[in-house]
Amino acid sequence: MKRFSIAIAFVVGVWLAPFVPMAEAAPCLMVTLTGTQSGPSVFNGQAGAGTLVRYGDDSNDCAAMKLQFDAGRGTNMRLSQIDVSPVQLNAIFFTHMHGDHTEGFADVMMLRWYFKGPKIDIVCSSDATSVLGHTNSCRKFVMHVADAFLQSGEIAERRSEDNARLAGGPVDLINVITFDPKDEPQVVWSSGDVKVSAIRSTHTAGHASYRVDTPAGSVVIGGDAGNDVLVPPRASSTSEQVEKLAKGVDIIVHSAFHPVMGPDQGSGFPPRSFYRQSLASDLGAMAQRVGAKHLMLTHLGPSLGAVIHNQWKVPGGPLTQADYRKAVEAGGFTGNTIVGTDLATLRLPAK
Repeated sequence: MKRFSIAIAFVVGVWLAPFVPMAEAAPCLMVTLTGTQSGPSVFNGQAGAGTLVRYGDDSNDCAAMKLQFDAGRGTNMRLSQIDVSPVQLNAIFFTHMHGDHTEGFADVMMLRWYFKGPKIDIVCSSDATSVLGHTNSCRKFVMHVADAFLQSGEIAERRSEDNARLAGGPVDLINVITFDPKDEPQVVWSSGDVKVSAIRSTHTAGHASYRVDTPAGSVVIGGDAGNDVLVPPRASSTSEQVEKLAKGVDIIVHSAFHPVMGPDQGSGFPPRSFYRQSLASDLGAMAQRVGAKHLMLTHLGPSLGAVIHNQWKVPGGPLTQADYRKAVEAGGFTGNTIVGTDLATLRLPAK
């Protein structure tokens, strides 16, 4: 009788097994700075501005989805260092059309085309006209990104080696999604558990800042956003719109200038350029107000260790990570500050 009971229990256990939920892998989010250079110049081999956001779970090392925000020069090189191929990217987002945020895009798309990757969403602002009357057009930039390679004959030549490559080159892989940035957050892209929202912010005409929300956490990519009021007196150098977007966020990634480059410090840095950037100290205050846990400074002005920022001297000599942290702490931030270097990475939850 005892053996019969054991047999019955075994059969019932086997029958019920498919209906017992397996333990799910924990979701995770990784944010990597693919480039931290500020402005047109190059310093010490730094790549141009960019941020890679990866989302997944422990079973795929947070890599089920890969979103690239901006693609400055050298983006492909940095991605290769963390074993990410352009073919693996699910979408690319642009904050604005300055070259230090866009120069690596052609390289990314040419390699994606060469390896016959799938179509990709490119998300950015609609055409925007500046107060001076010129138009910033992400759409035109993206759709003409491979013109030089078409004209040089490279696309035709490489297609002759493998006619499975699309005849129009990288542009045939692009799905452009444009939106009109507004003063309130709006969802501009989503896939599964991942939602990306955008908001208008001031730097150039059409500049936008983004927020990524996932079950593992959230991150705001501010780009080069600054305050709508372009000269003092003003309450802060940071964007009120970005602050609205960042309420309750886990991570803020933002370009940061150190106060030492101010017009009153003798650097010679043009006031017009300085005042349209966010200061590290004001970013610290904003991060504290919105309850962010982590602040990642990128696009540093000046770069760590530089005696010259673009073409202007750094008063008092090169800055260190400690100098930037001190400025952030002066703003009252008590969370975790990461002073950006290329490939600096933050994972939620931390291992």
